[in-house]
Amino acid sequence: MNTIQLRELAYARSGDKGDVCNVGLLAFNRENYELIRKYVTPERIKAHFGDMVKGEVEIYEMPNIEALEIVLRNALDGGATRTLRFDQTGKAMGTALLRMEIPVE
Repeated sequence: MNTIQLRELAYARSGDKGDVCNVGLLAFNRENYELIRKYVTPERIKAHFGDMVKGEVEIYEMPNIEALEIVLRNALDGGATRTLRFDQTGKAMGTALLRMEIPVE
């Protein structure tokens, strides 16, 4: 089975509130959305980000706009006013997620 990066299937926007990062993952079309729904799971996201995301990962499906809202808790090393990380507000987390690979047939 081959793999493909999410960037081939969707685009993303991300931001923060404190130490919580949210990523909107919006599929280019219905077929891509179904692949994303199947393979973008909390477990796979946690594995992709490794120790950057220390808390829970929650996914909210929005089929009417073919999108997932992904909430990454304890993901910004304390948040913008506390961290020394380069991306303290989570703006690059969406781009990082788009590098995640999923299987395709």
